[in-house]
This record gives sequence, structure tokens and C-alpha cells, in this order.
Amino acid sequence: MSLIELQSISKIYAAKGAVPVKALDNVSLKIEAGEFLAIMGASGSGKSTLLAVLGLLDQADQGDYFLLGKNIARLPENNYAILRNRFFGFVFQSFNLLPKLNVLENTLLPFIYDDGVSPADHTRALDLLKKIGLENRLHHRPNQLSGGQQQRVAVARAIANQPLVILADEPTGNLDSKSAREIINLLQELNRQGNTIIMVTHEAELAKSATRVIHLRDGQLVDDIRHAAIPSAQTAAPTLQMSGRRKWFTLSELKNYVYEAWLSLLNSKLRSFLSILGVLIGVAAVIAMLAMGSGAKQQVQQSMASLGTNLLMVRSSFRAGGISMGSGSVTRFTFDDFAALKKIEDVKNVVPYVNSKVQMVYKNHNWNTTTIGTSPNYQVVRSIYPDQGRFFAESDMARRNKVVVLGFQVAKELFNDDNPLGKLVRINRINFEVIGVMPERGVSGFQNVDDQVFVPVTTAMYRLFGVDYISYFDIQAKDLDVMSDVTDEITQTLIKQHRLSSDQTESFEVRNMAEIQKAAMETMAVMGLLLGSIAAVSLLVGGIGIMNIMLVMVMERTHEIGLRKALGAQNRDILVQFLVEAILICVSGGLLGILVGGLIAWSVSTFASWAILITLRSILLAFFFSVAVGVIFGLWPAWRASKMLPVEALRYE
Repeated sequence: MSLIELQSISKIYAAKGAVPVKALDNVSLKIEAGEFLAIMGASGSGKSTLLAVLGLLDQADQGDYFLLGKNIARLPENNYAILRNRFFGFVFQSFNLLPKLNVLENTLLPFIYDDGVSPADHTRALDLLKKIGLENRLHHRPNQLSGGQQQRVAVARAIANQPLVILADEPTGNLDSKSAREIINLLQELNRQGNTIIMVTHEAELAKSATRVIHLRDGQLVDDIRHAAIPSAQTAAPTLQMSGRRKWFTLSELKNYVYEAWLSLLNSKLRSFLSILGVLIGVAAVIAMLAMGSGAKQQVQQSMASLGTNLLMVRSSFRAGGISMGSGSVTRFTFDDFAALKKIEDVKNVVPYVNSKVQMVYKNHNWNTTTIGTSPNYQVVRSIYPDQGRFFAESDMARRNKVVVLGFQVAKELFNDDNPLGKLVRINRINFEVIGVMPERGVSGFQNVDDQVFVPVTTAMYRLFGVDYISYFDIQAKDLDVMSDVTDEITQTLIKQHRLSSDQTESFEVRNMAEIQKAAMETMAVMGLLLGSIAAVSLLVGGIGIMNIMLVMVMERTHEIGLRKALGAQNRDILVQFLVEAILICVSGGLLGILVGGLIAWSVSTFASWAILITLRSILLAFFFSVAVGVIFGLWPAWRASKMLPVEALRYE
């Protein structure tokens, strides 16, 4: 059984718009194990095409190809990749060493596309390089070697995986005579050890080194001459095994993908920097925008929380100015209304309010602020309790005691760093004892809630303002679910209290604070989404830039793709390799973008005093979005690279 047998092989190249060219025309050929076959012919005779078909770099249009007795002429491309890796080794005229890898790494390339580089594989590669005299050049790049040394590395790479056949395409074409003789001697030595050698050459002198020479003319086999017998030292021909698909990923493969991707980025620093910069700007924008949106949302939430939960606000209509009791008569809310509202079944708390601007004086300090008369339940409903001292009690309200609780800013303006508790302040020329100080809360809406003071509602009405009515009420329902029912109960109670007709209900209004809070939060959510969407557009633009860069990289590295496929890389190997490079760009840009976005958010918070909130969710969202951009926009260029035919990629200039 022959090692290789071709039966009536034909190959036609039909470029678009050009005349079809028959590169091979009904070629039949048998090659025995252990032969040293030289293929000769004039330029354009088809010798390189025949070598490509023999090495499974190209497929014949017609005919059959038998390897170890099995017809492999119609196998899928991935099966050809497995065969190229296990049964064929290639030596090219232009060496085809990857410039970003050193001598040892180039030699180990075939193992990467088999089952990964094992310690035994590493040792074998070292031994091979030692035998060809390159043990002192292991970590040199190809551009640091002479032409002869580069071709010796190519030979070592070709035989590293112990293939059945070594195919050499003009292996001495770019070498001086001395280096050419060294390479031919090396090939002869490999043949004597039992390796099958198939060499394309146009030099008759070099062809004499072969045991058999065939000549091609116009794609046809015209001459077949045997110069010597096949060397007796032969290796046992293995059986043809193509089963056992490799796992999608092994740790060794993943490590290699990342390493080579990193080398690729380092070899194109400016291009890589610009790609990373596009992603960086997008991620930084997402982080900064989401931080500002989340900060604003949190500030609104805090402001809304200060209003209390399950609250209804009852006040006189601004149009009416009060509750009408009839023609020409206006009546305000009273303590009778206060008592009646507290009796409603699902009402938890009722808080009355009166307020007015006042002048406060302490020694030589004075401050114009708002005095709010309310009840002790104010602190419960609003969930705000004094930082210092206490809030006034029911007894203070019953006795109309002249006690006051200061807002944070008022206390600071009047007392600086002194303790105000127990001190007397004058409010509209009336002495009040300071019994507490509220915590700092900042601005809520358009109101500075720290610039307020609180006194019992009865004290405010009868001692300070001289009024006998209540301005408005806050009513807290027991549960959010009963808010609608409580609203109806309040309306009916006030109608009954003031003997209103059905057409006079517009003289007061009941506002549902929960609905206002919900509307505000929905508005902030929309704003946050809008800000995030604007930032996402910049990340999308960065992704398009990556796709363009990756397409250029695929074109520039077409020759490398062909080499990797010749060494056994399957379509998914090329796909994953380029996809990892795109993801690595986006991960690098994403991590740097998170740092820059955080710095921008901190700067805005520090120098513009904006509320900023960077959440783990926004960081993860931006990071995974950047990775997704790498996958999505890197997939098409990677897919295009994986679909290239080996012979076309190797011939690309």
C-alpha cells in the first residue's frame, strides 16, 4: 500500500473575469513511504499546485486522493487541518516564521494545534534545535537570525510533530549556496532516518539529492525518474486516525491564545492604543454618566424619604384660599378638623402645620429663617430626629411652651461651634429655650431644610403669629394599599366638618405624596437611562473602531493565517485567536475606562459639588458591556479570518 496515491487529479483556477487556467491536468502519482521526491518544472507548470494538493493546503477539482489507502478527497476542512497537523510538515521558501515569536515558540507551533504543548513536546523541540545548532538562539526573534538559521528553524518546526511527510517548497530559494547545501544535507539526513520528503525545486543540481524526480509541464506529469532506492531505515507507517475532536478549550490553549494576542498588541502599539482608547472613552463615559444619574436618583430618594412614607397632604386650594362656608365666608382648618382626621380608621398620624418667616437673635447674632409650628409626631412621620437634645412633647404643645428645635444651619449661624442647648434665643422679640438641634439634611427641591426652626403648633399660632387656624396637614396612612380609601375618608370628613356641598370640594385638595414620589423616581429612572444610553453610544463607536482595526489586522496577517492552517489550525482556532485579541483590547480598555470614569466622577463630585454614586452594578455593567463589544464587533473579522483557505492565505501578498 502506497503512502500517498493520486488518481486523475485536476485543478482549475478560474479568477473572476479571467480565462480559466488548468494548473493540474489528470495527474496520477504514487509516493511510497521513505522516498525523497523532487518535483521539477518551469514556472507555471503546476509544481507548487501539486505540492499544495499533496499537503492538503488546496483541494483538487477532480480525482481521488488516497492517504494510507483511505480516500480523503472529499473530507471537511477541519479534517484536513487534523491531517496537516499529524501527517505533514511544511518548509517554505520564505521561511514563514512568525516575527512575534522566538525560535523555540516557532518550533512549538504544531503542538499547539494538537493536544497542547506537553513537557515531552518541549523537550523534543529543544533536542531538535540543539541538533541543528540553534541551542544558543532559542529566545531570538526571526529578524535576529540569518537566512540559513531561519530555514533550519522552519525545518525543525516541520519535523517537531513527527509527521509522515515533509513538504518543502523551494527550501533553498532565498539562501546562499552554503546555507542551501546545509538545508539539503539536513533533508537528506531526515530521509535516511525514514522521513518521506517531497521537495519542489527548479534547480537540477538540488534535484540530484532526491531518490526520485518527476517533471511537470502545463499541469501534466511528463517524466518520472528514480535515481536511487528508498533508504532501508523506515519508520512504521501509522494508521490513519482522525477521530477524537479536541476540546474547545484547554488551559494550555487559552494561555497560548492570550499570550499571542498580547504579543500581537505589543507589536502594533499605536494601533492597539487607539483601539483601547476608543473603548476606554466609552466605558469611562458609561461609568461617569451612571454615577451622576445614580447620585441624582439617590439625592431625590433622600429628599423624598424626608417627606415620609404613605403620606397625604391636605391643604386649602390656592385658588380658593381656604374652605368656603358660604357666600363671602372663608374658614381655615382648625383643631376640630385635626381631631376629626385622627379618628379616621386607617390613619396612623396627623401632623398640623403653620409657618412664617421670622427674625431670630442670639446675643449679637441674628438670622432670618422659617419657623414651622407643628406637633411632636412630625419627627415620626418624617423619620427625622434631633442630633442634639430632644424634640418637643405633647405637654409642650398643650401648655404652649416657648421651646424651639433649631435646624442645622440656623444653629451654626447663631452659635457657631458653641452648644446651643439650654440657651435662650429671641424669635420676633419673644424668648425661646433651645431644646434640640436637627441633623444636617441639605437641600430638598428648592428648599434648604436646614434653614428652619420648629416650635409647638399652639405656641406658633397663639404666641408668635397670632392666628387661630392651621395652614395644612400631613396625614400618614397605616399602609400604602389603603391610600385611596383614606383619601376618600378625608374628603368626606372635611365635607362633613365644614358643611360643604358637592360642588365646593375643590376648595381644598388632598395630595398623594406616594404618587408624587413614584413620578419623581420614574423621571429619574428615565434620566438615568438616557444618560447611560448616551454613554453607550460612545462605547458603540469604540466597538465599530475595533471592528475596523480587526479587519485591517486580518488583512495584514493573512499570510500568518495561512501558516497556522498549514500547521494544523482548525477554523475555530483562528476564530478564537482573533476573537481573544478583540476581547483583550476591550478588557484592557474596560478596566482603564473604569478607573478613568471613577476619576471623572470624583472630580465632578469634588469640584462641582454634584451628588455622585458609583455602584458595583454600574461597574459590572460597563465592564461586561465592553467585553460584549469585543465579542460582537470582533466576531465578524475573526469569522472571516477562520474561513480563509490555507493556500490562498499563503499566496497573499
